[in-house]
Amino acid sequence: MWQLAAEAPAAGGLGAIGTFLPIILMFAVLYFLMIRPQQKRSKERNTMLGALKKNDKVVTIGGLHGTIVEITDDIVVLKVNDATKLTFDRSSISSVTSSAAVVESDK
Repeated sequence: MWQLAAEAPAAGGLGAIGTFLPIILMFAVLYFLMIRPQQKRSKERNTMLGALKKNDKVVTIGGLHGTIVEITDDIVVLKVNDATKLTFDRSSISSVTSSAAVVESDK
């Protein structure tokens, strides 16, 4: 009887690889479902922020719609209506609704 108990663990046999395989698979699934898409969105957002230019119509993260009047490395000045200009950080721009190339081609 003691002899059978000693042989039982060795008969199951994948060893260390079998023990760590579920953990490795979990990390692979997490990478492809969570980490990689987040990196892709971050890269697209940085590209969009880098491509901002004067006369682009944008939406801020607060939902404010405006047209870029001035732009520097860190600051964007938006024209909200005829008399109102507001200053925002460049990182507060959420999306571009229409770019300056489209606005100029409509004229």
